Amino acid sequence: MSAITTSKDIDERIVGQNIPKRFLANVQRNGDVTALQWKTSTDEWESITFNELADQTARLAAGLSDLGVGPGDRVVMMITNRHEFHPLDLAILFLGATPISIYNSSAPEQIEYVVNDCGAKVAIVENTTFLERFEQVRSSIPSIEAIAIIDAGDDTAAEVVRYSDLLGFDPIDLEAAAENSTLDDLATVIYTSGTTGPPKGVMLTHYNVVWTLESIGETMRTQIGMDSFAGKKHISYLPMAHIMERLLGHYYLVDLGTEVTCCPDTSKITAYAAEVRPHVFVGVPRVWEKIYFGVNAALAADPEKKQQFDDGVAAAAAIEPKMTRGTATDEEIATWNFLNDAAFTTVKQMVGLDRAEICITGAAPIPADILTWFRALGVPLTEGYGMSETMAILTWAYQAKPGSVGRAATGVEMRLGDDGEVLARGGNMFGGYLGLPDKTAEAIDEDGWVHTGDIGEIDDEGYLKIVDRKKELIITAGGKNVSPANLESALKMIPMVGQACAIGDQKPFISALVVLDPDAAPGWAAANGLSGEDATLPALAKNPDVIASIEAGLKEVMAEFNNAESVKKVTVLGDEWLPDSELLTPTSKLKRRGIHERFADEIEALYTK
Repeated sequence: MSAITTSKDIDERIVGQNIPKRFLANVQRNGDVTALQWKTSTDEWESITFNELADQTARLAAGLSDLGVGPGDRVVMMITNRHEFHPLDLAILFLGATPISIYNSSAPEQIEYVVNDCGAKVAIVENTTFLERFEQVRSSIPSIEAIAIIDAGDDTAAEVVRYSDLLGFDPIDLEAAAENSTLDDLATVIYTSGTTGPPKGVMLTHYNVVWTLESIGETMRTQIGMDSFAGKKHISYLPMAHIMERLLGHYYLVDLGTEVTCCPDTSKITAYAAEVRPHVFVGVPRVWEKIYFGVNAALAADPEKKQQFDDGVAAAAAIEPKMTRGTATDEEIATWNFLNDAAFTTVKQMVGLDRAEICITGAAPIPADILTWFRALGVPLTEGYGMSETMAILTWAYQAKPGSVGRAATGVEMRLGDDGEVLARGGNMFGGYLGLPDKTAEAIDEDGWVHTGDIGEIDDEGYLKIVDRKKELIITAGGKNVSPANLESALKMIPMVGQACAIGDQKPFISALVVLDPDAAPGWAAANGLSGEDATLPALAKNPDVIASIEAGLKEVMAEFNNAESVKKVTVLGDEWLPDSELLTPTSKLKRRGIHERFADEIEALYTK
């Protein structure tokens, strides 16, 4: 039995390192490997190698240094998923400064808050739209000495620095500049969504980043047998202001040599996936749910073939766990291979996941049945768990167990508090909240345990199951503590339901708002002879047959819950809840307060009619 890797073991491996040094080592190994690719305005592909990325980084560092950026400074960036982000972020790090991303949906007052909270010296924006938001609060962000823009307009003021000018400087010596920071220095600040109060700046150091990358590297070697990530394709489309994308879409590139395809428009992710056919694909649950509903809606056009496909999935779902654990018989493997050749491969090619080696869902719970469905098809979907405060990763396991979020990451200690709260220690734990020592003390106790705020259960194999957020547990009028997340996952398994929010705090029973899935509902409409206005989502949400079908499904999915915690009534809504709105965070987590406010009348009606 091999020895367990501890946090201290990883500490010893990374002495004297930092992110720039890890990047230069990566360039030494993979200089001629493609680092980034993106589509131009004419829909043509362009790309650069790691050698070219290093050159751009050195030139941008010289340009930013000319603006006065140096050790200890902070630079805010408001940029979508495009290739310029990566050399800019690296250039700032090579100067010993700290790059901080701002959500692209941020209003001027939110920009003002973040800039003043971190004391940024320079701002870099993508276009004139973002620039205008900064200009609206320019007099209220006095720490900003210069603003740079990637895509300037014809009327952009002369004092706004052009990205092309920054790139025109002679390159600095990256080897020498790599000494500008140590493991203790700040690598970035990730701002929480602020759904329960003002956003908090999560401070992540070079140590946190490098330690996590070292931990991930060992995990991939031991659990998957993957010795190198170099050249593995990944599509970057989630916000860089979110830790999951920053880790997998940027730091993996910087350190592990992944090939990142930049997708600046999240609505095009499925088209990009079909064209790129990534080896690594990461998405929040809603991304996976939309793929699942989309495939099933397409199959529904031929009921007989869909039944055959569903039967095949059911058979494969019984075999896949044995194959993953190496206990499947030759006959079972042959059965799965037949199903894969006959049906699954075509579906995987259609959605661009036929080459996927690692697929991860996170940031919110995913229904266990959906995760099982993907794995039955041979898509190696796994569920991870983490938060900004843990560098996105706290638990994960390649041998997935649907309904759980994996085991403690390499080098991480994990246990449950007396009240079931998940506690963790390790080198990936954040350094505290920027300027908020009291909040930091609440999150990190005297023994170094980070209090996640999540209630969990750990089974005899070390797999963690998240029950719910401590602050989100519903307490009914009868005093029953109920997990809304578990109910919502079950509700999304009702045909035609794409999103759900459980209601019931201080109410006599649990109810829910459910939103029709824009892929599944039209299929039902077509199958039932509806078209035109009658087939629109708002009309379907009021259709008595749709409501009756969902209510019938409600009884089925609630069968696993006891009477006190099961959903008794639902209201059906027709308009999809969109990410980065008053209803959802950028990674599609529910903003419960916003939902309760927007649908106050509908919620009241659930308890008065």
